[in-house]
Amino acid sequence: MGKKISLLVLLAVLVGVLSGIAGVVYQKVYIETVGEGFIDIASVKNIMLGCIVGTLVAAIGYFLLSLVLKGKTDMVFNILFVILSFASILGPIGFKLPLEQESPELFPGLTVPMHFFPALGWFALKPFFGKSI
Repeated sequence: MGKKISLLVLLAVLVGVLSGIAGVVYQKVYIETVGEGFIDIASVKNIMLGCIVGTLVAAIGYFLLSLVLKGKTDMVFNILFVILSFASILGPIGFKLPLEQESPELFPGLTVPMHFFPALGWFALKPFFGKSI
């Protein structure tokens, strides 16, 4: 059980860091393309922290589901992760930007795709851990 928890934490941190890096790269591309990156709100720190915390919460959820569901954990977890990723986009869509912020309508275009990076990273890297988790 301790090995499983350690591997889940490793997976969560690895996916969190990689999805955070993907988010920062996406922000740079967005700035080059659109000219606005909302760097005061979607800072590198906030992007990285959000991804790492999100994947650590996901790992806790995965562990708890594995205690209950045994062989069906991946199937249920993946569906829940996708549903929660979609639900999480309500945050940036409803986010109230400061009044002095230029082009607030571009904010969801920056942040909404980032909400799917942790799930995509999890789905891509989890198979490398095999049956160990």
